[in-house]
Amino acid sequence: MKKYIFKALSESQSAVTLFMNNAENIANIEAAASLLIGCLKNGHSIYSCGNGGSMSDAMHFAEELTGCFRKERPGLSATAISDPSHISCVANDFGYDFIFSRYLEAKAKEGDCLLAISTSGNSKNILKAIEYANKNNIQVITLTGVKYSNAGNQATIDICTIDSEFSDRIQEIHIKIIHILIEMIEREFYPENYKIKAN
Repeated sequence: MKKYIFKALSESQSAVTLFMNNAENIANIEAAASLLIGCLKNGHSIYSCGNGGSMSDAMHFAEELTGCFRKERPGLSATAISDPSHISCVANDFGYDFIFSRYLEAKAKEGDCLLAISTSGNSKNILKAIEYANKNNIQVITLTGVKYSNAGNQATIDICTIDSEFSDRIQEIHIKIIHILIEMIEREFYPENYKIKAN
């Protein structure tokens, strides 16, 4: 069993190293953080969405902003599109492809931002959400795992991880990116939370 544990950890380490050694990835994360910061500074809101594990990541992203990440501070405006009553209603009445776009139609405003997470970059409900966002001046950041995916090609900024046969390696980098984006937002709005205390 130990060899499989070390193999999994080694694969994750290699994936992160490969990702961080690509300057385009770092530039895209920086651009995404700046976009999210600008959105909040202008009094707008951030929405996030994904399917399965990516929905869990979308929820994680939003709760760290409305709650707190490392230290106590005021909440920031973020919502994960994950309400089961909304999802089941829209899926039943309109179809599963519309669960995210319909929520944006009801809640989002021009100038808001959408973080759309899809390992394949081809989930139909994600594509519908991006289509709605683009038509209504909502900036889109995608986290994907396939270069030049349909979702990534339509995004304002696409952060694409390594191309992997399995989604777990992709999702492991996605959650790291999410934590970095949250940290960059906090550092901008609440720099005092990151000051090193003198001994």
